[in-house]
Amino acid sequence: MRQFTVHHEDVTIPVSRGGRGRPLVLCPGLSSTQADLHELAGLLRRDHDVMTFDLRGHGLASAAAGYSFDGFLGDLAAVMAEVGPVKPVLVGYSLGADLAVHHAAAHPGTVDRLVLVDGANPVPEPFLTDADLPVFRAMWDDMAAENEARRGTSRQVLLTGPEILDLNVEIDEVRARILGRYAEIDCPISMIMSTSMAGDSEGLAVRCNRNWRAGVERLVHERPEIAVSWLDADHGLVFTHAPEIARIISG
Repeated sequence: MRQFTVHHEDVTIPVSRGGRGRPLVLCPGLSSTQADLHELAGLLRRDHDVMTFDLRGHGLASAAAGYSFDGFLGDLAAVMAEVGPVKPVLVGYSLGADLAVHHAAAHPGTVDRLVLVDGANPVPEPFLTDADLPVFRAMWDDMAAENEARRGTSRQVLLTGPEILDLNVEIDEVRARILGRYAEIDCPISMIMSTSMAGDSEGLAVRCNRNWRAGVERLVHERPEIAVSWLDADHGLVFTHAPEIARIISG
């Protein structure tokens, strides 16, 4: 295993690389770190030369003056520039999937295959409606408070509750336009999606899960060549179903 850092704008991004086979870049999502993805990365290293990293403000990456979709996208681009001459498989989880779609669309000829895990979903309705904002605001404030216990570790997240909320509003806006980005991608695409993205409780979760499936159906209608695998799981599938995800990716 080789560990090194990539410097991009005002942040330092830690990268871990190891394994054998075609290069594979594994991009984490919002509030997740490469340490969180340790099991999945280890399984993928049996068949791939895997690069994992932390987005700004996550894990062992440095904090940034601000956080935005474009900022995270720049972090991914900086890591991709270190892969080498062989086109990698690009795997993104949650927000990382959205970043992967935008990177592949903007850099034709540089990605061998795109694997999107429970993200980059062109949902027909935004997740954050005005009525639901108080619920999500409280949830992400609680998450930020829990993150305090991980300060100084490889699993820390430095973002505040309001910063996480603002990013999720921005992600909704990005996904409202993401169908057009899919049309610009020149490599095979597959998706690994959860059947119960928001869990199995009643009320808000039911609407979110219905919206999640409708987004995938919308995408496949537009791009029927995209292969979709469904796992009986919630949005934490990369942590609870790592062996199944690794098998699907490695084929």
